[in-house]
Amino acid sequence: MATLTAYQKQFRQRMKRAMSLRAKADRKARSYATRLATALLDAQTAAAMMNALNQTYNVDVSTQTLLVHDLLDVVTPQRLTDTLAASTPGEELVLFNQVPDGNGGQPLPANPLFGETAVGTPVVVVPQPDTLSLIATPIEKVDYEGLTSGDVS
Repeated sequence: MATLTAYQKQFRQRMKRAMSLRAKADRKARSYATRLATALLDAQTAAAMMNALNQTYNVDVSTQTLLVHDLLDVVTPQRLTDTLAASTPGEELVLFNQVPDGNGGQPLPANPLFGETAVGTPVVVVPQPDTLSLIATPIEKVDYEGLTSGDVS
């Protein structure tokens, strides 16, 4: 097994952190979705009770709060339950793909998105002239004077 460059090690470390955060977010989303589905079912039960009381006592008391009403317009408890049942924790298999050695093997500058703080000056690798020719393409000058709608395809 070849030794990894600093660039590749940095990728691996950043990917591990991102995957850990993704798993934590998934656990939270599952927990919150389950709790929301339960709360919405309770709200529907309460609304049925309030409706029965309104009819029995000939009153007009709101059966739902505005928040619950808006949430039920967006999602139903059954839909949340079905979505949770169709998905299992950790269902996506994540494989570490070996990234090609980029940036001359040097790590990229620290990025706050990955929880890194910048220390020192970043390493910048200047591309070689032969790679610049692959990036640069000639720009065609277009004379827009005198063009009509029939000239444009």
